[in-house]
Amino acid sequence: MKKKVSIVIPAFNEATNIPKVTEAVAHVFSELDYDFEIIFIDDGSTDASASVLRQLAAANRQVSYILLSRNFGKDSALSAGLSKAHGDAVITMDADLQHPPTLIPAFLEHWENGNEVVYAYRESKNEHASRMNKVSSGLFYSIINNLSDLELEDGISDFRLLDKKVVDILNTMSEDEPFFRGLIKWIGFAQKGLPYVPEERHSGRSKYNTRQLTKLAIRGITSFSTKPLYIATYLGLSFSLLSLLYIPYIGYSYYFGHTISGWSSIIATIAFFGGLQLMILGIIGLYLGKLFMQSKQRPHYIVKESNLS
Repeated sequence: MKKKVSIVIPAFNEATNIPKVTEAVAHVFSELDYDFEIIFIDDGSTDASASVLRQLAAANRQVSYILLSRNFGKDSALSAGLSKAHGDAVITMDADLQHPPTLIPAFLEHWENGNEVVYAYRESKNEHASRMNKVSSGLFYSIINNLSDLELEDGISDFRLLDKKVVDILNTMSEDEPFFRGLIKWIGFAQKGLPYVPEERHSGRSKYNTRQLTKLAIRGITSFSTKPLYIATYLGLSFSLLSLLYIPYIGYSYYFGHTISGWSSIIATIAFFGGLQLMILGIIGLYLGKLFMQSKQRPHYIVKESNLS
């Protein structure tokens, strides 16, 4: 009996790319001895994606779709797809064809050799990325690796293969705002990384910008480490100790009758420490906010329509 592979593809405003990625994946599997299914998760698209998916699913029994009630974010869309994937292995990839389906045979080969997780990371020689994107991506992974308990390769992507046992474990996790790139590293098992050069985006534009990368980095850091809280503690302690050095100066000035002048320096000092305190409170607030959202136990996503049972 052939093994089955589920391809999970989140999509947001990818109406023109969906038929192309379906065709590319089907072509790859036509040369492989595996059964396969493609599950698209429409993450609240505002274009014709839903209509395209309905037509594809009606014409191709290997294509299924899940329409979410609004845009919940890529990781939540992945959660929806993983919950409905029943393959012996699950491959997650983007809909824009920057994740080359031609890498799938290599994924399957390493999986058959005993790796429960096979993931792709972007090679530095990617010629399709702008200089700004390369800098922001490098900064993103540098911050994640230094401030969290994870070690992510620069350019690690959501293009990966997961064994069924890994998917089953991921489906039991109910944490708010899951960060799959970190969760899959954290979860362990035998993992293998493969370098790849992204293809040029078929159509449309990237949904990630610097602001979203920053938000993703903060989510990754606060999901897997309390280092920022320790840094805030050490900063507060350091500046408290430094402020003690001012006491001898105050005593000297009082004893010798020197006036303590320097209004500008005092205001600057107050502003600096005020900003520092607000920053530390903000870090604490991020962690409290995550606890608050987790306590609500809201679902990660809401399904509006699907052709899956």
